[in-house]
Amino acid sequence: MRFVVTAIVATALLFAPGTPAGAGDCDGEWICVEVEESPSGLVLSGRNLTEFPLTLTVRVRGRGLAPAARTVTRTLDGGVLTELLRMPAEGGARYRYRYWYDWTVGDRRAQHDDTHLYRLPYAAGRSYRVLQGYGSSFSHTGLERYAVDFDMPEGTPVHAARGGVVARVEESHDIGCWEEGCGRHANYIVILHDDGTTGEYYHLSRDGALVTAGDRVEAGDRIGLSGNTGHTTMPHLHFAVYRAGAWGRTQSLPVRFAHRGGIIERPRRGQRPVAQ
Repeated sequence: MRFVVTAIVATALLFAPGTPAGAGDCDGEWICVEVEESPSGLVLSGRNLTEFPLTLTVRVRGRGLAPAARTVTRTLDGGVLTELLRMPAEGGARYRYRYWYDWTVGDRRAQHDDTHLYRLPYAAGRSYRVLQGYGSSFSHTGLERYAVDFDMPEGTPVHAARGGVVARVEESHDIGCWEEGCGRHANYIVILHDDGTTGEYYHLSRDGALVTAGDRVEAGDRIGLSGNTGHTTMPHLHFAVYRAGAWGRTQSLPVRFAHRGGIIERPRRGQRPVAQ
């Protein structure tokens, strides 16, 4: 099971004459929300600090601004500052506002290449049992409907199911548990595909990433080691392809896998496909 931890940031500000423009907030070396305040109103922009597309959602609520509330979701290209919204001041130069934001890697406009055949995410000639396939009732529902969990022992090499650029890596955790909040302990690798979707590999072992952000990988390359970190009840690899959405969420997409027996259109629990 994959569990996504979001960190929605809230900032409350009061504008009055003399307040400097350029206020805002950044999330590490990933993304910044920049605010321009003036007597005429408020302008919010997003700055993508990376070379990858990031999808950002911002919500603003204010007093003395029009409209009083507004939400925008936009994909920001790498290294670009993009204006998100303008809210004019109403009847004077004094107004209050608060904003929230969240983001994820990937392009919400992505059109998945449904003709593409994915490799199984392990070494050629090996097979691992499917613990959960598409639509499994335990946890592969809703946004996770098209994810697959493979019964991999800790330390099993994980291979790229499709080529792309490594966009995000986490490998510092060594905790696996099922209680609320356990998802923050997950190790993972996110690979950005050429069509703007992402391939995501979860529950890796501590120090189990064999790639770094910015690396270009090809299908079949060894990228990491499986583990038992994050929101999990047993060692396994969670793999899925996602399209970015609002509020840092991602929607899993159905994909087809090539294996030695042909093509798997719909992975099901109990299957043991052999990788080509």
